[in-house]
Amino acid sequence: MNSSDILYKAIKAGDLETVRSRLVRDPAMIRGEHLFAAAEAGRSDVVRYLVEYSRISLDERDENGRDVLHYAAVSDDTGLWDYLIGKCGMDPFRGDRELITPWEVAVSSGSNSICRYMTEHFGNIDDYYKNPIRTGMFPDPSVVRVGEDYYMVNSTFIFFPCIPVSHSRDLINWEIIGYAITNPEWAHLDELEGGRGYWAPDISYHDGRYYITATMRFNDDTGSLGITPYRRQIVVFSDRPEGPYSEPVYIEEDGIDPSIFNDDDGRRYMLLNRGARILELDETGTRQISEAKLLYYGDRKRAPEGPHLYKKDGYYYLILAEGGTGPGHMVTVQRSKTLFGDYEPSPYNPIMRQSDPTAAIQRCGHGDLVDTPDGRWYMVYLCGRMLDGKYSMLGRETALDPVTWTADGWPIVNDLRGPSVLQRKPFPQMDHRDGSARPADTDPKPGGLPAGFMTPRPHAPGTIVAKVHRDGVYEFTLCPSASPMSSTACRSIVLRRQIAFKCRVSVVVTVPEFFAEGMEFGLTGYYDENTYCVFGLTKRNGRIVLRVGEHIGDEDTEYIADVTEITELLTAGEAFPLEMRADGLKRDFYCGERLIHTLPDVYYLCDEGIKKGKRFTGAMAGIYAVCSTRDDNTPPVRFTEFGYA
Repeated sequence: MNSSDILYKAIKAGDLETVRSRLVRDPAMIRGEHLFAAAEAGRSDVVRYLVEYSRISLDERDENGRDVLHYAAVSDDTGLWDYLIGKCGMDPFRGDRELITPWEVAVSSGSNSICRYMTEHFGNIDDYYKNPIRTGMFPDPSVVRVGEDYYMVNSTFIFFPCIPVSHSRDLINWEIIGYAITNPEWAHLDELEGGRGYWAPDISYHDGRYYITATMRFNDDTGSLGITPYRRQIVVFSDRPEGPYSEPVYIEEDGIDPSIFNDDDGRRYMLLNRGARILELDETGTRQISEAKLLYYGDRKRAPEGPHLYKKDGYYYLILAEGGTGPGHMVTVQRSKTLFGDYEPSPYNPIMRQSDPTAAIQRCGHGDLVDTPDGRWYMVYLCGRMLDGKYSMLGRETALDPVTWTADGWPIVNDLRGPSVLQRKPFPQMDHRDGSARPADTDPKPGGLPAGFMTPRPHAPGTIVAKVHRDGVYEFTLCPSASPMSSTACRSIVLRRQIAFKCRVSVVVTVPEFFAEGMEFGLTGYYDENTYCVFGLTKRNGRIVLRVGEHIGDEDTEYIADVTEITELLTAGEAFPLEMRADGLKRDFYCGERLIHTLPDVYYLCDEGIKKGKRFTGAMAGIYAVCSTRDDNTPPVRFTEFGYA
């Protein structure tokens, strides 16, 4: 037995004398695994010795991102737990790579004494929520409160319906209740590449009306569309938060991330980047009546965007996103006694940033403030959870943290500790079922799709028919597109956001009576027209086969499985159960209970996957139907029992 094994055995046994003698002889022998073993076994005296006398550091993490407190949570030793929290400053709310906190480890391990300790010091764990509050592709959040109701909008880029409007009563549980644009003729997305379209919307309320503004981002090559410049701002409005909203009005001012500020003197303004520029709107909020002027460029001077303006206690507070949308993303604040400045940056900047490069929640920025009826404040902001420290598979998500105001009048978020993992609910007394005042609707929403489903660019009326059964089962009928999925002209893809790293997407497809060569339909893991994978039925040389394919940039690869291996007889009307199982970057494809093929690394379904076009969205999953030989006899394809778990 080598020296390291002897040390490990002594630690597990609580043999402090052997531990001390070994480390005196060879201080460099100590490893994080030794500290973790002592904590897990509840060897308090050994832990104290290692912390105070050995060369170990308390920033040690295991391969899952867990620290010593995660291991101590299993021991149910409240003395050790109190020592690590009180004397060592370890955080029971810090999440590992799967956002599991030491408190949650104690709960799942049945460490009742530690759970009682946490309840006495921090309250009931059921009174806490977990970030991100909106998982999957919900970037660029903007929120407004009207009475006791909260409404949020997020970017949708080229996906239709455009810009979901979500509702909540508790700031935690959200339900999509409508969209800013549901009329295909008003969307103007047909020619746009993935990642373009509607960026960074803002929602506001003024004089009984809801206003949504956003940037319409065209392709870089706008000459073919006759558009100059390639960015303009839209404004829509409605008397109801769920819509329908008015036809978009365009404001021909270059820039991104517009927001509307209504001053208390009745004048109305739009802000947009670079930095924060401001222009005045007319009383309808739909027409520009002044030139844009720079209010403030930004504190950190790199990629200042996402401006929002608030007035409180005699100050105008200007929130900005800075540092780019990657790991350096942050939120800063500046203020002025007058609207047009000069603005001074906060001495507490940045008020939100992830400073731990190993944490699961990264790229935090693009914040928007909202208050509660009882005078508390919160900030919604975007974030991204990383796989292998480099892939934000689920796209940019929405998080929430409390805002407090310092004695000198500055807002700070989560006490400047960066994004929280486990945080106290704004309204812990509210039952989960009361988080949204509007019950879920089983009928398709405006745009022809159930809430949460979308298509890349608008589909023609009648080409996609959706039904939602009372038991929550979805059914779709798709007319196959003559254009491949790699084309912006493809209009037969129905998607929903992937909202967890591990999930299952399933559907039953019915073989149509007329199955032509060139026809294909099934499940897809989708990012944009440049990167996706498919699992479907197609016809090759007169035979129906199962195909698993990948499209990455300009390259296509495939795996073919003969259906006759699964069924001896294939007839029109036969139903095939298809399933795609996601586990991080891996995708397994099943027909019934049989594994057909595995894709081990779908890195290309992430923002960081390849460098082609604008990559700001996230992994999605859904169904597709295409037919390169489409004619008037090509039948629609029926998909039943669509499920996501």
